[in-house]
Amino acid sequence: MIKRETYMSHIRPFIGNELVKVLTGFRRSGKSVMLELIQEELIEQGIPASRFVKLNFEDMSNAHLGGAEALREAIIQRLAEIRGKAYLFFDEIQEVENWERCVNSLRVEFDCDIFITGSNARLLSGELATYLAGRYVEFVIYPFSFTEFAELYCRSFPDAQKQMAFTQYLTHGGMPYLGNLRFAEEPSRIYLRDLFNSVVLKDIVKRNKVRDVDLLERIIAYVFTNAGTIFTASSISKYFKSEKRAVAPETVMNYLGYCEDAFLLYRVPRQDLPGKKLLTVNEKYYVADHGIREAVYGGNTKDIELILENIVYMELLRRGYKVAVGKVGNKEIDFICEKKGEKLYIQVSYLLASNETVEREFGAYNSIRDNFPKYVVSMDETDMSRNGIKHRNIKDFLTASEWN
Repeated sequence: MIKRETYMSHIRPFIGNELVKVLTGFRRSGKSVMLELIQEELIEQGIPASRFVKLNFEDMSNAHLGGAEALREAIIQRLAEIRGKAYLFFDEIQEVENWERCVNSLRVEFDCDIFITGSNARLLSGELATYLAGRYVEFVIYPFSFTEFAELYCRSFPDAQKQMAFTQYLTHGGMPYLGNLRFAEEPSRIYLRDLFNSVVLKDIVKRNKVRDVDLLERIIAYVFTNAGTIFTASSISKYFKSEKRAVAPETVMNYLGYCEDAFLLYRVPRQDLPGKKLLTVNEKYYVADHGIREAVYGGNTKDIELILENIVYMELLRRGYKVAVGKVGNKEIDFICEKKGEKLYIQVSYLLASNETVEREFGAYNSIRDNFPKYVVSMDETDMSRNGIKHRNIKDFLTASEWN
């Protein structure tokens, strides 16, 4: 089991206080394992497991607890057997109707520390969420970073070098369960396809009562194919029109929103750098896990520059950056990243194989006069830094503890 200390370091300060700890993120990205890691830490602190109440609401044996009242009564019975503070762990809580009402009641009535997970970004945005307003702290759990993947991969293949691990990461992606399959190509592909189908069916179609599943799948296929490129709902609508299928841009936006809620896709706004304002057209979308893209649609090797961009974007999210795509005149900065008042600029390229490519990637920064760090990231091994702009090999960039 990978310890995922990056997440634990953020969660640890909140263990033991009255705030409900909410872990959200893409299905099978490791939220359940995070609950196990929290339990391990509590045991190390001397808290006996007998004070834990653990329920996974995707387990059919818990189907009778699918309503707030039934769950509350069951938990009260369990709490009667526990002396001292109890620790409640509710996995995939969105399966329980009106769950917020139950969780808030338990929080108020009993001496307990509550941890919940869910696979929907709007888990805490509904009307019922007012019960927990200001009484929870949220942590988004992402698929494995390259650093985490490499650690797991090298456990299976101790002689593997960083380059081999990265080659595998490009195609397999970062879903944690792949380690159980020893990253075998066909079993991994089948697992990722099944996971994708599960997300589409359970977290998108069922939750949002989508009727036109074929249209949803076509929109997802379009975005997966064009991940990291600029497009609009209108351009997708026009594309379908050329395919003899009429789709309103509003419908496209709704379906894309459902995919965002399920953490399958991430939308990145564009920012006009001179005016420092967000632009409302021509946004980019990235995929939660590029390994799923490869398993379902293929083409990661052919579209390697887009995949590298996708990998860097997800790493930025893991590290807590707010990210936008930059526009400076007719030039584009791949990522403008902000965190705690600090800023970072990143250009991503496959290889700086020609003078034209070098000039394009480094020249994108010509109009930016501030002193914040500026990077060009690529697969090249030779350091091509120039004019204060840092060039980094992508493997080294992803595994660096800090960027400055």
